[in-house]
Amino acid sequence: MTEASPVVTVNPIDLTEFNGSIGLPLPSTNISIRDEDGGEVAINEPGELWVQGPQVMQGYWQKPDETAKTLLANGWLRTGDIATIDDEGFIRIVDRLKDMILVSGFNVYPNEVEDLITSHPKVMEVGVVGEHSRSGSEMVSAYVVKSQDDLTVPKLLKYSREHLAAYKVPKKVTFVESLPKSHVGKILRRELRRLHEQEKTC
Repeated sequence: MTEASPVVTVNPIDLTEFNGSIGLPLPSTNISIRDEDGGEVAINEPGELWVQGPQVMQGYWQKPDETAKTLLANGWLRTGDIATIDDEGFIRIVDRLKDMILVSGFNVYPNEVEDLITSHPKVMEVGVVGEHSRSGSEMVSAYVVKSQDDLTVPKLLKYSREHLAAYKVPKKVTFVESLPKSHVGKILRRELRRLHEQEKTC
């Protein structure tokens, strides 16, 4: 990441197979996985990835407020990434903190829901975001591109309920022709949220 000039972790070159992690911290680099209150979480539990080391930036140019949100006084950089660390020290990215959905006090990570929905044989791709419901709380909302026309919302919800905890199942499914993406093909969740806001004003 740019704020860490730009490398924090690497996978050892002698690994014989892909393990799904972003590797181990570089020398002189400290890693910590923290909860919302700044306390360290247990092994394999998700939390925000914090980084401390010589490669961490001094701050954003002429943006003291943004610097204060990201860089703590003791040199810890809050990355905004939700991650886990296993008992061997390997780190895995779960999602982005800003994309996390809070459903009735439970954390829902869009990547997990997206992975499940895209495993359906009639789904081409999906983007999952948190949207505010009429009650004021967040709900899971899925924007789905079908690979076969006979896929329906009830069928997709039934599939989701069979594989996800109830609070992770989308409350809203919208079929779309395509999803907004960046130049490198990453789904732009902020654009999906904007689409929801436009729907509310129509």
